Order: sequence, then C-alpha cells, then structure tokens
Amino acid sequence: MLLQPHMASLEMVFYPAGGSFPQGFGGDAFAAEHGSWNRNKRADYEVIRVPMHDGKATGSYEDFLTGFVVDDNSVWGRPVGVTVGKDGSLFVTDDGSRSVWHVTYVGAARK
Repeated sequence: MLLQPHMASLEMVFYPAGGSFPQGFGGDAFAAEHGSWNRNKRADYEVIRVPMHDGKATGSYEDFLTGFVVDDNSVWGRPVGVTVGKDGSLFVTDDGSRSVWHVTYVGAARK
C-alpha cells in the first residue's frame, strides 16, 4: 500500500473574539496549507478554518480561502502564513505568487 504524504499547516493563528468576522469565528483557528509538490493530484493549497468549542478543536475543518490550484500540474499560489490585523481582517502570505492577501468580511452574501 502506497501512502500519500500527510499535509501539515505551515502557520496557524487563533481568531480573536470580537473580530470583524461573524461572531461564531471567535476562538477558531485559521491555518495556511502550502500544498504538496510530490502528489499525483495537487491538493491542500488553501487556508482552512478549524472550528473550536470551549477552547478545543471540534475535529473538523472548513475550506476558507481556496482556488490556488489551476490543474494537477500547476498552481498559482501557495499559502504560507496567516495573521490577524488590528481591524480583525486576515492577512495571508503566499510564496507562489509572492503576494500578501488581505481578507476582509463585508457581510452576508445576497441570494
């Protein structure tokens, strides 16, 4: 049986209560997933949200910032670090595009 390499987060931050994101985000973790260059199928080029309950991980995660994979042969971004700004927004460093992404919350999506 051939095992695929396990992905690990490069940087993680805990989101503060009272930040600018929705109330349920306070205390949750955000983690930058750099992706793996040695897999047949490109995966884990993203930032994930790890929900917490009473200070403990719930055992699940949610894709939060995605779209870096073009196809199985190429990606245009590789998230490295994540931090919270003074205004409650997130900053994500990306060594694939050599960018810093500024992620803000502007309210609920319209239907």
